[in-house]
Amino acid sequence: MAMKAIAPVPSQLTGGAGAPAGAPAPAAVRPGIETFLSDVPRALRGKRVGLITNHTGIDRSGTSDIDRIAKHRDLKLVALLAPEHGIRGTAEAGERVADDTDPKTGVPVHSLYQAEDRGPTAKMLKEVDVLVYDLQEVGGRTWTYVSTMALSMQAAAKKGIPFVVLDRPNPIGGEIVEGALLDPRFRSFVGMYPIPARHGMTVGELATLFNRKHGIGADLIVARAADWRRSQWFDQTGLPWVNPSPNLRSLAALMSYPGSVYFEGTNLSEGRGTDRPFEQVGAPWLDAPEIARVMNGRRRLPGVRLEAITMSVAPTAAKHKGQTIPAIRFAVTDRQAYRPVRTSLLLIDAVRRRHRRDFAWTATIDRLTGSDRVRLAIEGGRLHRLLEEWEREAAEFHESRKPYLLYR
Repeated sequence: MAMKAIAPVPSQLTGGAGAPAGAPAPAAVRPGIETFLSDVPRALRGKRVGLITNHTGIDRSGTSDIDRIAKHRDLKLVALLAPEHGIRGTAEAGERVADDTDPKTGVPVHSLYQAEDRGPTAKMLKEVDVLVYDLQEVGGRTWTYVSTMALSMQAAAKKGIPFVVLDRPNPIGGEIVEGALLDPRFRSFVGMYPIPARHGMTVGELATLFNRKHGIGADLIVARAADWRRSQWFDQTGLPWVNPSPNLRSLAALMSYPGSVYFEGTNLSEGRGTDRPFEQVGAPWLDAPEIARVMNGRRRLPGVRLEAITMSVAPTAAKHKGQTIPAIRFAVTDRQAYRPVRTSLLLIDAVRRRHRRDFAWTATIDRLTGSDRVRLAIEGGRLHRLLEEWEREAAEFHESRKPYLLYR
């Protein structure tokens, strides 16, 4: 079905905390929740809403979508659907989330994360006339909220009800694309469709691509964010920061996440249980000073410096719990030049070469990287050749995605 987009009227408000020195302050971005509720499409007025959201679904003032939709005269909120991390975003990665009731509105909360690859069931949607989605994207393919969106679109298409995406900016910008496309043979909840590791798209754009190119066939409506430009990072939008999950606590973490998430597929800690998850990696046996020296001496590794540090891991962490261990931190010096996927893969390669007896993959590596090509290339000493292929694939995707882009 054809996608309908709600085109916002440009705002005259100013904002843009964190914009480069000397640059004019951009207009404050208005997220999709605001453009949608300012003029609810006539066909949706009076409909019963199922809302897929969590603590990241807020307007510029920090007011929850739940509260705004519950009070809106043209809509009736009848169901809340929670992704990984729960409706309040406090559950740890992989932790099962139970069904509940929202204490403020009395609306039932249905968990979409009691098991992987679970979308809304027919029972959850029994009283629902339209599904509305608003979850903050983080810019990396492995982010499970995007899979939740795709599964929910499929459920809406099956029931024959509209699916509305309340769009918001990609926090790490909409220009840079990096990494290979997912191999469909390795489709999973951390990657359902062939997009790169860093795709440079908003959820509204991804929904449009999934719907048109990959045949979901939902009655899709995208409420666009007003006044966002592809060149803008989150700290230039004027929007309030909310941690997307318990272990993504800053824009700095998001800058590295599309690549540093691959360390989940190794026996190095990816920083969970420390003060900077996904900004630093470590293991008890790691020769951090030597590996940092090797990495910092590489050519074609711009925008980042690798720092040898020690990090303390909480007793509750999955890896190296309760220990203070050698580690390497990603210190980003130029976020426009930094390529986190390339940097992290070269770092994994350097660690493996230095610590052949200690380094090990975990079972998740192929799912996280989207194929077995990374593991086999590193084991076969062919990583540089693979990275060259990935640069070509990313450039091709950068062009092929253009029909699905909603912002300049």
